[in-house]
Amino acid sequence: MVELDPFMLSRIQFAANITFHIMFPSITIALGWFLLFFKLRYNATKNEAWMQSYFFFTKVFALSFAIGVVSGVTMSFQFGTNWPGFMETVGNIAGPLLAYEVLTAFFLEATFLGIMLFGFRKVPSWLHTTATVLVAGGTTISAFWILVLNSWMHTPTGFEMIPNEAGLLQAHVTSWWEVIFNPSMPYRLSHMLLASGLTASFLIAGLSAYRLLKGDQAASVRKSLKTAIIAATILIPLQIFAGHEHGINTKEYQPAKLAAIEGAWETHQGAPLVLFGLPNEDEQRNDFSIEIPYLASLIVTHSLDGEIKGLKEFEQHPPVKPLFFGFRIMIGVGMLMLLFAWAGSYFLARKKNMPKHYLYGLVGMTFSGTVATIAGWYVTEIGRQPWLVQGVLSTKDALGSVSGGMVLSTLIMYLAVYAFLTVAYVTTLFYLARKAGDGSNRDPEKQTMSASERHTAMTPAE
Repeated sequence: MVELDPFMLSRIQFAANITFHIMFPSITIALGWFLLFFKLRYNATKNEAWMQSYFFFTKVFALSFAIGVVSGVTMSFQFGTNWPGFMETVGNIAGPLLAYEVLTAFFLEATFLGIMLFGFRKVPSWLHTTATVLVAGGTTISAFWILVLNSWMHTPTGFEMIPNEAGLLQAHVTSWWEVIFNPSMPYRLSHMLLASGLTASFLIAGLSAYRLLKGDQAASVRKSLKTAIIAATILIPLQIFAGHEHGINTKEYQPAKLAAIEGAWETHQGAPLVLFGLPNEDEQRNDFSIEIPYLASLIVTHSLDGEIKGLKEFEQHPPVKPLFFGFRIMIGVGMLMLLFAWAGSYFLARKKNMPKHYLYGLVGMTFSGTVATIAGWYVTEIGRQPWLVQGVLSTKDALGSVSGGMVLSTLIMYLAVYAFLTVAYVTTLFYLARKAGDGSNRDPEKQTMSASERHTAMTPAE
């Protein structure tokens, strides 16, 4: 009979939960600010097309927010059921930070979301706009507290370990300033917020392109698509810079993680950049490696002969393959996003029709930001192993007394529910997009467009 490992199953279960959950905050964090932009443009121009964009994507926001909240609550249960050692050891720090996030999410986002959804004709315009500001701000503040905790788990500062009455060492805060503004927090926060911006940009662009392909020529669709493409074009270079700075921070505070990302087994001065390879952990080398000499050192240390420590230097290091491939998936998808964003900007600048094949490509890229975010999150979280809190609490020490069979049964249930909800979510979004173009959308600009404007309107080119 096969023995079930509760430790590995609990890790897989938490990974399944966070994979599903993170899809939705990565959308809503930035989508709230897009909604605010649509509302402010309407306030300034009184053009109904902006409100049509607002109404459509408010539905997307509400659906994403609802699933995100529920999946987040489910995930938090596992701190008590599977990982009680986490709160027993660092609960004095994690507890308040999680409480701030919950208060932000429920009291700002959930409270004012109803006004956003149903209050446009029922409350003054300034109040409706204020509700949008508070919801958008709430998503970002909520993300701030979660990323503070996550960053602290990677680079813990501002605490001391004191034994309790039972002799268990517990973390006690010595400086909340150092806890909150720990060394990796600014890099992790900026990287995640920009990732959310790109995720929302491509979601908006993909759904708008789908509506155009289905024959919906409403001005709101063109405005949404244009806004998303311009936003992605601006955010991509910022994300590349933020990711680079995050990598420099990782070299300083988590060098083993960086070595696994780079597939660097030996310490090198003038280390090559491994474009592709198959990490062989048994023999501590990369098979079928394709490398560019000196480039890894140049990128990470800004010097051709800069030193990058190899994995052999560390007694413990994270598993190499998930970090090596996860990082390259994130970068590969990011390069595709760069290509599509800049191609779209080219069409906009030249006032050219959006080619039909480009619109089909945008539909395919609808959830590209989600894929890149999940891959990056895997790199971040697996890269901290074998620690749950770096240098303070190992993952194994946080495990509770759960049986492998119980964890397996709940894991199967989670996977089944999450698979169903993911399919239902994607199907619902495209259903909403199809329904938005069935004649229910009014096009306030269509009546005033000149013949030349109609000819250059952003429609699929045959």
